[in-house]
Amino acid sequence: MNLYTINTGFFKLDGGAMFGVVPKTIWQKTNPADANNLCTWAMRCLLIQDGNRLILVDTGIGNKQDEKFFSHYYLHGDDAMDKSLSAHGFHRDDITDVFLTHMHFDHVGGAIIRQGNKLVPAFKNATYWSNEKHWGWAVNPNQREKASFLKENILPIQESGQLKYIEAHDNVKFGTDIAIRFAYGHTESMMLPLINYKGKQVLYMADLLPSVGHLPLPYIMAYDMFPLQTLTEKQQFLEEALAKSYILFLEHDPVNECCTLQQTEKGIRLGDTFKLSEI
Repeated sequence: MNLYTINTGFFKLDGGAMFGVVPKTIWQKTNPADANNLCTWAMRCLLIQDGNRLILVDTGIGNKQDEKFFSHYYLHGDDAMDKSLSAHGFHRDDITDVFLTHMHFDHVGGAIIRQGNKLVPAFKNATYWSNEKHWGWAVNPNQREKASFLKENILPIQESGQLKYIEAHDNVKFGTDIAIRFAYGHTESMMLPLINYKGKQVLYMADLLPSVGHLPLPYIMAYDMFPLQTLTEKQQFLEEALAKSYILFLEHDPVNECCTLQQTEKGIRLGDTFKLSEI
């Protein structure tokens, strides 16, 4: 097995929304905001080369939306999906599986592209993986989360015939060395791959832990549907990760790809940070 970081660029989101009830005077120490109170975040995907499978975990925001949409998110940086795949010797047509942690636009937007007037899968040879509970939640969204679930990102996956579901129970296998963990506070049935890699356990954190700045338990996004459930899940996952020496892969941290944890007087906090390629 080989793991590769796939960088798809940076975007900006409101700092207050990203840190919920935590005051700006505290969170800006780790994630400084610009004059509009916006912080920069990565859209860092993961590529898993496992035997004859090439599994892409999440797809970034993509580029098919209109100028008005992108004006809210200030996309920047030189990274892009095709560029990052090419840097590792791959092409999007090589992808066999697209694993979608959840269907928010910054995770699934790159899954679909425009071809003329049609919306089609960006990875034509891949099976797209979600789970039935989350899919139902995404295609029939509540009013609070509706802006994150864009039909043009989601429905063409099903219409293509390339969609399959993973059973929504914790530790379901997705290959010999990949188990799927579930979290329910951010959105219904978000999936987190736990990968056995070089004798270590690498956990893809998705939106359960967007950045190292979110390690303290109360630092929970206002985007989360069920913040108290996130609080419980976050504590459980961090305690497990500390006890079992997991490496955490961070999807949105603008600086740090991976980290470990340590116990301190203030609770579980950041240990070491490093690049995935350094494992």
